[in-house]
Amino acid sequence: MIESWVIADDGTAPVAAETVREALRARIGRGRLETWLVGSSGRSLAVLTNTERAMVMLLAEEGDPGEHAVDPEARGSSAGFVSANGQHDAYSNADTVPLGEALRIVEHIVRAGTWPPGAHPVSDR
Repeated sequence: MIESWVIADDGTAPVAAETVREALRARIGRGRLETWLVGSSGRSLAVLTNTERAMVMLLAEEGDPGEHAVDPEARGSSAGFVSANGQHDAYSNADTVPLGEALRIVEHIVRAGTWPPGAHPVSDR
C-alpha cells in the first residue's frame, strides 16, 4: 500500500505529490512557516522555513527524534525560522537546505516514501 499524506492543519484530504510544492508555497506566502504532514503509516514530515532555507524532518512515529536533511557544503547560519507557537530560531545552514531543495525532498517523500537521490539525511536518533 502506498502511504498517503495530509497537511496536519489543512483538513483530512490527502495531498498529492504533484501539488504538495504549491500547497507549501501557498502556506509560506500566507506566513505559515511551519508545516507538518502526517502519513497514513504514522510517520510525520515537518518543514520549517525562513522562506530561503528550510529544516526538513522525517519522524517514524510520535516521540521519534527522526532524521533531518542537511547541506554539508553550507556555511554560516540563518535566522527567521518561526514556529507555529511563535518561537523564533536560528539554525546552522548545514542543518537546513535551500527552500527549493526542501520542496523537492518533500515531494519525493510524499511520492515514494523515501529520501530522494542526492538528499543528505542525518539521523537524530
